[in-house]
Amino acid sequence: MVALLSFAVPLPPSAATQLSPDGPAVEPQDGQVWFGPALDWSDDRAADYAERLGSTASLYAQRAEYPLDSESSRYVEQFAQQVSTQGALAVLSLEPQVALGDLGPEDAAVLADFLDELHDKYDTEFLVRFAPEMNGSWVSWGQQPTAYVEAFQEVATQIHERTSVAAMVWSPTYGAGYPFGAAYGDVAPAGPEDLAGLDTTGDGIVTQADDPYGPYWPGEDAVDWVGLGLFHFGSDQGRDANDLDPDSAEPGAGDSTGFVRNQVPQPGAVEDRWDERGGYGSQAPSSSFYERFAEERDLPVLLETGALWQPDLDGADEVDIKRAWWRQVLSSLEDHPLVHGVVWLEQRRPEAEADGATVDWRATRTEALAELLLRDLAAAGIDLDPVTRVLDQETANTATAQGRLPGGQYGPPGGDELGWIIACAVLLALAFLASGIVGRWLRSWRYPDEDDPRDRRLDLFRGFIIVTVVVTHIEVGGPYSYVALKAVGAITGAEMFVLLSGIVLGMIYAPTVRRFGEWATAMLMLRRARKQYLVALAVVLIVYLMGRLPFVDASDVTTFTDRGNGPAGEAVAGQVYDLYANGPQLLLYPPPWYAVRELLLLQMGPWVFNIMGLFVVLSLALPLLMVLVRRRLWWALLLLSWAAYVVGTVWSVHLLPSQFEDVFPLLIWQLPFCHGLVLGHYRTEVTAALTSRWGKILTGLAVVAYAGVLAWLWWTHHSGISPAPFPEDVYGWLYAEGYRRVDLRPGRLIDLALMIVVTYAVLTTCWKPIDRLVGWFWIPLGQASLYVFIVHVFFAVAVGNVPGLDRADWWQGAVVHTVVLAAIWWMVRRRVLFAVIPR
Repeated sequence: MVALLSFAVPLPPSAATQLSPDGPAVEPQDGQVWFGPALDWSDDRAADYAERLGSTASLYAQRAEYPLDSESSRYVEQFAQQVSTQGALAVLSLEPQVALGDLGPEDAAVLADFLDELHDKYDTEFLVRFAPEMNGSWVSWGQQPTAYVEAFQEVATQIHERTSVAAMVWSPTYGAGYPFGAAYGDVAPAGPEDLAGLDTTGDGIVTQADDPYGPYWPGEDAVDWVGLGLFHFGSDQGRDANDLDPDSAEPGAGDSTGFVRNQVPQPGAVEDRWDERGGYGSQAPSSSFYERFAEERDLPVLLETGALWQPDLDGADEVDIKRAWWRQVLSSLEDHPLVHGVVWLEQRRPEAEADGATVDWRATRTEALAELLLRDLAAAGIDLDPVTRVLDQETANTATAQGRLPGGQYGPPGGDELGWIIACAVLLALAFLASGIVGRWLRSWRYPDEDDPRDRRLDLFRGFIIVTVVVTHIEVGGPYSYVALKAVGAITGAEMFVLLSGIVLGMIYAPTVRRFGEWATAMLMLRRARKQYLVALAVVLIVYLMGRLPFVDASDVTTFTDRGNGPAGEAVAGQVYDLYANGPQLLLYPPPWYAVRELLLLQMGPWVFNIMGLFVVLSLALPLLMVLVRRRLWWALLLLSWAAYVVGTVWSVHLLPSQFEDVFPLLIWQLPFCHGLVLGHYRTEVTAALTSRWGKILTGLAVVAYAGVLAWLWWTHHSGISPAPFPEDVYGWLYAEGYRRVDLRPGRLIDLALMIVVTYAVLTTCWKPIDRLVGWFWIPLGQASLYVFIVHVFFAVAVGNVPGLDRADWWQGAVVHTVVLAAIWWMVRRRVLFAVIPR
């Protein structure tokens, strides 16, 4: 029984890695330049962009309607959630949907409070671009300097008074061609009341000679950053009538077919724009935007840029156009040190400037483009590191497993929690030795059915595992959960669940082939995998829909909360990551493809269920893996498995864009599954080898030696003496590196072997008393362990809706666990929904 109390299950993600800069994220350090995309958020995600680029970005840009309503607030929150997973800065462009004069301070107060709330939840920090391109004629808020300045100042006042996590960005468009009376997609010119302010030359008409920026300047007290857009379009046939006529209410006239040829940027094109020469002709201003609004006021600059490529036009190659432009942009940064942010327009969209044709601005459209961009960003010293704390499952789970944060499997490095690992290893060694004595003197206790293809020892062990899973995921304190999280959690984890699943499938595969044939068996297993996948989708959807009911709170399983520590040990509370960030989009008609894709790829779902994605993938691969095993090429399978493990461990490769990859990386977690297949298929041979005379001796020596070494290291560490012949810091190294769970470090793998060997020995020699005591309960659950794993999700939701259980004492927790386990056991015995839920 000692061995059975030394097993672990996966823990919920509980905290995020602490990566806060010295000061607010909106105050960059000297020489620091952040880079990131302005994505089409209806069809793209931050994670997808990072995968294409090969690196996370340090900022992301999004547009939102203003004033905020329920829909735009939801979009902004989803934006903050995605940005938080990469620790990036959020560049939020607010586009007024009402007249500027109709915007009030209450709208700005709601915005400021909402951004502060999002920071509390996701640690996101914001650059707020209020009504950008306000000097353009193509936006409804354009060329209204009086109303614009008042509205900007109003928003800035509320932002500065109510939150310290957002900065105001004043962002006009580049002035060449101003006042854009003949711009593509332009609107009616401003009313007469603003023409006097726009006419800076005093000649009664607004022309290229007038100041394209000054009338819109809100004042230094309101502006924290200045922004400017510098874009490469290409060759244009041109338009005429560019001036604004105060006597006309119509946009400027002119005919054009847009751009006629894809064209590489001219050398020095970006520098010409910085110097305010490009596109002005003979009427270039005497000083540039950068000099007037950045240098003279010592304000950081946010540059928005991109290079247009039109797929259906002749001319230069896409790579030549885009790379030439971004290289000019990057090389110009040295002479413009106040540029601290660069946003690349990463979208494919119809463009008014191209006469409505669809153009492509994306710099990661192809793998070749993305590789070149990443290379040039690195060469230019652009900062792609996280700006704020990274808040996602992977970093949270890794941080917990490494012992950096409380509430997880381990405590501080070198603390008493490592003693649990060592104590469990010692107890397992003693249990192994005791099982040998019992086997010699009490043979009547032995397992009686060695020839039975259905090994009830594995069923009982799997039953114990799934009981521990349920207890842990219910998250109610009590004696059961203490054992699960302390003793059980110390020695091994979800890897045992994966290993035993492989063993069982390896055992049943050969008899199934003998009965139905290899091809039919493969199809049977693939249909099983398909059923698992469909049930997984159903569970993900049902849990989400349950959480939207007014009387059901599913947040215990649909979110995880940061319980970690902040800088200098300060507590950080309330950092919540929504595992259904795009769930609301599924309820739209038609739902956007990116939300449907997230569902189909299991990129959303309750955390207690995320390992299901791993089982679906492993089940799909099962027939191919068993081809090698059945042909005695098990050694080749294990070699490939270890090679994949090394690749996943060294390079942190994630093959699939699925939620489970953050907590159970496929290349790493396939290792116990593949070994389980081999052990299950060759169970008779392996058992014979281990139970032979030399097998018992060697196994016993290995078990005792491992436990003895760990006990020696623990004793020397706490006694303050040298752990000779081991290095002085070996104890701390083992704790910090040797037993990490997410990437299954060597200590976890050794414990996996130790646990399976000792448990099998104890159950073999002490079967009858253990079977009588707990077999009636654990064996049925073990035989339907996948079924139990699926239905327990709904019990976790139910328990989360019982008031006061978060304050339950030990015995109240024991009652809750007993009731839940009894209900699940009754469902198994009654075969409730067995026809639709995999077992």
